[in-house]
Amino acid sequence: MICCNRCFKDVEIKAIIKSLNVTGDCKTCNGKNVYIYDTTIHGQLVDVFNELLEVYLPTNHLPDDYPREKMNLLKDELYEKWGIFNIDKEKIYTLITNICYEKYNEYPEIFDSPISIMKLNDNEYLQGNSITKTHSWEHFVKEIQTNNRFHTDYINTNVLDMFCGNVKKTYKGGTILYRARISTEDGFTISEMGAPPSNKASDGRANPLGISCLYLASDRETTLHEIKAGAYDYVTIGEFELQEDIDVIDFIALDKIGPFSGIDMTLHAINKENTQKIGNEIAKPLRRNDGPLDYLPTQYITDFIKSKGYKGIKYKSTMNKDGYNLAIFNPGLFQCRDICVYDVRGIKYDSVPLYD
Repeated sequence: MICCNRCFKDVEIKAIIKSLNVTGDCKTCNGKNVYIYDTTIHGQLVDVFNELLEVYLPTNHLPDDYPREKMNLLKDELYEKWGIFNIDKEKIYTLITNICYEKYNEYPEIFDSPISIMKLNDNEYLQGNSITKTHSWEHFVKEIQTNNRFHTDYINTNVLDMFCGNVKKTYKGGTILYRARISTEDGFTISEMGAPPSNKASDGRANPLGISCLYLASDRETTLHEIKAGAYDYVTIGEFELQEDIDVIDFIALDKIGPFSGIDMTLHAINKENTQKIGNEIAKPLRRNDGPLDYLPTQYITDFIKSKGYKGIKYKSTMNKDGYNLAIFNPGLFQCRDICVYDVRGIKYDSVPLYD
């Protein structure tokens, strides 16, 4: 069976296929003149995928009382949990059984029956290896909001630190980012475009009350979306320049860490849901009725990151899919060097029904 680098999202797999330097037409996704992998000739992906499959056990090897909600079909795991493939699930099944044809002939139940990871139901293993120990992310949120705010024992900080180290991103001095403020037609001055002083700093997703944090965006359009500028608003947008090289944690990349990144696969697998939820929580759009308690979970995570010496966090903009945001812990790392006042002439609404 012939597939290509475009059939995959995983960067390690794409790199392996490209390294073969064989081009042609893909029979799986119908790509033309792409880097191809022929399962009848090439074997570079066999051991890679077999290592991942070793993490899983089929139904007939799991205890009778193993929770069914923790089971899934392999094609769904590869598509939904790991995000390895860029093709639909039925094609995933066909492709993985061709890549790992020897394992398929020997253990077809791995490919055809529900599977799971035994450690997902092993409290002793979870206690030492899951970011949230034996708890769910939702239990951690409730604990920090209603019971123990400053000294919670629900988080394995060493595991969280390990995952953060895999998504460290360096920004070079001279990088330009943007910040917007709704203003009058006269706009704000350069000196007024920075982060609010500590005595005026309100709660945010990356900072608690009284601790100043500079929220920036990748481009001017994203800043307009993030401050929810309305039609006929005047908006001052400042252009900010980074003064030195800094390292931040990239939460956009956190839930995209692939299974072949070098992290122990079992540890990675049992934390996949946690990393996805943390990344989504950081980027979650704020609503008008949100209160200080809604910020606590992300403030806990970002405060830990700050304590490890990182200078900020990068997170996706749910308001503008083409942009991203940075929260910088030390506002002095960026200097506003230019401003411009914009007159918002119109906005576009997008909505989906919550109920049919």
